[in-house]
Amino acid sequence: MELTKKQERMLEGEDGQAVEYFMNLLVKLGDLFGADRMVPVRSVQVAGVSFSSIGEPGMEWLEDMVEMGARVKSLTYLNPAGMDLENWKEMGIPPDFAEKQLRIIDAYRNMGIVVTATCTPYLAGNLPRFREHIAWAESSAVSFSNSVLGARTNREGGPSALGAAVCGFTPHHGLHCWENRQPTKIINVETEMETDSDYGALGYFVGEDVSDGIPYFKGLKNPSTDNLKSLGAAMAASGAVALYHVEGMTPEADLVETRGLESVTVGRPELTDIYEKKNTGEEADILIFGCPHASLAEIAQLSDLVKGKTLKKPVWICASRMIKEAAIRMGYVDILEKAGGKVVADTCCVVSPIEKLGYSTTGMNSGKAAFYLPGKRKQKVLFNDMASLVSEVIQ
Repeated sequence: MELTKKQERMLEGEDGQAVEYFMNLLVKLGDLFGADRMVPVRSVQVAGVSFSSIGEPGMEWLEDMVEMGARVKSLTYLNPAGMDLENWKEMGIPPDFAEKQLRIIDAYRNMGIVVTATCTPYLAGNLPRFREHIAWAESSAVSFSNSVLGARTNREGGPSALGAAVCGFTPHHGLHCWENRQPTKIINVETEMETDSDYGALGYFVGEDVSDGIPYFKGLKNPSTDNLKSLGAAMAASGAVALYHVEGMTPEADLVETRGLESVTVGRPELTDIYEKKNTGEEADILIFGCPHASLAEIAQLSDLVKGKTLKKPVWICASRMIKEAAIRMGYVDILEKAGGKVVADTCCVVSPIEKLGYSTTGMNSGKAAFYLPGKRKQKVLFNDMASLVSEVIQ
């Protein structure tokens, strides 16, 4: 891999121990994947934030990086933590977990990282431009940035994303290269897509079908931003899809080559099969929406469903702190809390230890959550659209 004189000096330690450490990491990764050079990045998103994910070894490593002098050069946001950073007691999070989680947050803050704790950085102010090289880590954020925004990132690990933030560069390979962004299979959608959960079910099916390929969708009719968020998140979970194209919708769809590709047709029977396969519970202990983190529109939708009613089961919707503040100003949080629900910031059902809070069956409208919760959080699942799930817990 060809390095500039500046990058060579960074590799030799002239910019400090932390930069040397991370440049060594990035160069080794670049050599491993056949990168030809480094490309500058001005937008980074770092995963490995929840204490339930990285534990004490990860926490101590981050604190070592701070002592080593790690400071970020690029706009860098954090993935969700394992708890609401301000209202963790209300969630029922144990104090020892909270203490260690806050140490992790402090370490990232001391590196200059914006403590956003969200998997939807594009809804919270970190919005890269078309064809900009970035280094993002969380799978659904990677999918959205590549596919809907047309930025360019590989599915980074936590350390490699942090390294890109500290050094200001990432190796040029994989989805940073135009030739690797071409579709591998056409998905013909022949059913009406009515809800976010339908897009989640579609994504779940396609992720299993194409694995780490690049699907090209035909037949989707004017999907919303939230629909595309749900679609990409599910494909990144059930498969390893980091980029997809939607005919006439996404920015690169009219630029890629689709001739001669194998195709598959997806109709209502395929979606129904996903719903049936993922529904393993009988009655929800809790409903959790916002995986990936909810937009203001999704919080508004939930508040409309519960306005003037009383919930007989806990109902959470997870969002970034920024979106929650907007929801407070709009009165949505007040409506939800009066009904018995909560807008939970900074975390989500996948990275928060909900199984330790007494919940064993979770209802959700997220294909991503339906994939991860049985394994990561030991949950039985009720996977359906938001309105149907809420109707079952209203008194």
